[in-house]
Amino acid sequence: MIQAEVDDTAWRERCSHWASRRQSSNRRPIRQRERTALFLVGHGVSLRIDTGALLIRNGFTHYPQIRETYRFFRGDLSLPSRIILLDGTGTISLDVLSWLAEQGLPLIRIDWQGHVQTVLANAGYAANPHRLAWQVEARADPRKRMAFCIDLIARKIEASILTLEKSIRRSPAWERAMERAYADLTRLECDPPQDVVSLRALEAGCAAAYFRAWRAVPLKWIGTSRKPIPASWKTIGPRTTLFRLAGNRHAAHPVNAMLNYAYAILESQARIQLVADGLDPTQGIMHETREGSSAFVYDMMEPERPKVDRAVLEFVKANALHPADFTIRTDGVCRLNPEMARTLALGLAHHLGPRLLEPRICVSGGAGCGSD
Repeated sequence: MIQAEVDDTAWRERCSHWASRRQSSNRRPIRQRERTALFLVGHGVSLRIDTGALLIRNGFTHYPQIRETYRFFRGDLSLPSRIILLDGTGTISLDVLSWLAEQGLPLIRIDWQGHVQTVLANAGYAANPHRLAWQVEARADPRKRMAFCIDLIARKIEASILTLEKSIRRSPAWERAMERAYADLTRLECDPPQDVVSLRALEAGCAAAYFRAWRAVPLKWIGTSRKPIPASWKTIGPRTTLFRLAGNRHAAHPVNAMLNYAYAILESQARIQLVADGLDPTQGIMHETREGSSAFVYDMMEPERPKVDRAVLEFVKANALHPADFTIRTDGVCRLNPEMARTLALGLAHHLGPRLLEPRICVSGGAGCGSD
């Protein structure tokens, strides 16, 4: 088993490896760059205002390391779309919060397990009364609720088919997953379930077949002669935990740990977009609305999850992993190297793009439905 405390040299080398990979991938002409998220990691992250500008210093992940420094001015065209802190420690001054709100720049913190701990967005949120009324009506009307939910799951299955086609090699399990996905799409169109419970049962069967197709995907490892890894880490393996929880919060496998981060980034982007569009993140239609939950955020995430899966699959297929990229805590939970997490997050941002799929909504009685 990998020791909880990884070798300092190996840790430093892997941090440098992921940082160099990230820098080489960012060497594109400025005019070709999109406005993307800024990811911060490590210990000692600092955000403060200096002579009217936002001054950011990234944290330390290894030693020796040159700390990255960013300076953004008001109205700067190079402002990121959002700032995401991936775990780590540090400080933020109170005037930074006002500066971010003024510039409409969201700040998100995600802990090492993939929980979205904090989302600070523009304080000028104004709900769209027509959209809020649609959310309440769609939830209360069984016919409208089912129409919305069926469309949501159909789009999720369509995205799953694309992920299977692009990122999973053919196998008997792959063939069965594709057959099940197309059969379920046909059923949703011709003989759809009559209630949400039956719809979720259909989705669960399709998801089980989808994740079984992942089993044979091998993971490329280096450095295991010095630091052995659990046998279960050599392939993606059975996706039982993913099928049950779509990103088990207590990940015991590297791919599951990556998915935790990736789903958290998706969740934060969905929340910010819904608020910006005047929708209520807490008023779910398919997912149950509970106190303190973000049910409509989870609704919004459903058709995007296979896109996140595809980003993670492409990442592990394109990179050789090292035992120092992960640590196993005393409770068996797998934790990512922070520089690796940052590299993964940047790649995911490019896959998701600036906006997620729009919820198809009706904003007036009897009016046509669409992405309003």
